Amino acid sequence: MKRVTKALRRPVRLLNNVLLIAVMVGCTAYIVPGFFGYERYVITGGSMSGTFEKGSVAFERQVPVEDLAVGDVITYLPPPDSGVGTLVTHRITKIRPGKDDTRVFRTQGDANPDPDPWKFSLPAGNQPVVAHTVPHLGWAFIALADPQIRIYLIGVPAAGIALMALRDLIKALLPTRKRQEVATPHLRIAPAAEPPASELLSA
Repeated sequence: MKRVTKALRRPVRLLNNVLLIAVMVGCTAYIVPGFFGYERYVITGGSMSGTFEKGSVAFERQVPVEDLAVGDVITYLPPPDSGVGTLVTHRITKIRPGKDDTRVFRTQGDANPDPDPWKFSLPAGNQPVVAHTVPHLGWAFIALADPQIRIYLIGVPAAGIALMALRDLIKALLPTRKRQEVATPHLRIAPAAEPPASELLSA
């Protein structure tokens, strides 16, 4: 049993380290661009398939609304009467002047046969526009949105590392027992003393 435990210890530790490094790299790749002014969005639908696929991460930069042009891919929330309550990442197909110096936009997913059935304006001064996409990176965050998978991917390696650290700590605190070698006593047998010469003569 001890041999099996010792044999499994190294691969389990290696797996924990690989999973931990993968999570750290993914989180770093997702967070660091924010320091350079980019926003991150995980693509969860297939309406832009062919340009970027489901599971990609879109990195977007803020652009003044007046600078938007046909062909830009933007992420926005459709108007309330559209019936869509989630963010949409689609390409601008038309821009028309609206009321009060506003602009009215139409969008369409590259994989969709028809434009989106709604028109909308962007009241904010700036609008995120897709600058770069990284394929497949978003699957990690889609998976982490599931509580059970999140516990498995993060909790299990963390628990394994914590248990190994606790084991090493206990080993360090416990006194080590040194084996004491017990010396076998040796009896020195002195040679028999010869009788004095006087005794030999008297005999």
